[in-house]
Amino acid sequence: MRLYDTQGNRLYLNADERAAFLDAARQRPARDRTLCETLHYTGCRPSELIEITPARVDLAGDTIAIRSLKKRKDVSGEIKVVFRTVPVPSDYLDTLNTAHGIREVQRSPKRAGEPIWPITRVQVWRIVKDVMIEAGIPDAPQRSPKGLRHGYGINAVVKGIPLHMLQKWLGHAQLTTTTIYADAVGKEEQDIASKMWG
Repeated sequence: MRLYDTQGNRLYLNADERAAFLDAARQRPARDRTLCETLHYTGCRPSELIEITPARVDLAGDTIAIRSLKKRKDVSGEIKVVFRTVPVPSDYLDTLNTAHGIREVQRSPKRAGEPIWPITRVQVWRIVKDVMIEAGIPDAPQRSPKGLRHGYGINAVVKGIPLHMLQKWLGHAQLTTTTIYADAVGKEEQDIASKMWG
């Protein structure tokens, strides 16, 4: 994993692009808005997003449980299922609940286990890309769902989130994977460094 491509182009959304993305998403219909906000606030992958069900949304605890889709083996070599719980803003959860009736759906065991967004990864990718275009994000490598995930990681480091917490929230098996987010340069590096001066 890396934050820049071989030509030195940034592969993550910076703070201004993330804000513009959220603003544009909030102009969209509820399904697209909540989909974009979920990617923004959890840092999950599109393939993980389409598996999120109402049963995995904790409205009281302000968290969403996300199943990691990267294959992990336990000590016996068996593939294990791994969930991670990601804290999210309560006002975002209010919007999610209003748009999708999460609280009501949770009362029905069958419906609570159905995906909130019953669409494909390709459809998620298209929605995100369209919102990014509407947000005025340049046609560059960061204009993608992966750029949004990397932006989540960079934002967490800039805000002082400990790497071990970020590792947990992003679902990385190894802390060494998460440490790439501490390799930011430019304004993000200055923001990280300013914490030493303040």
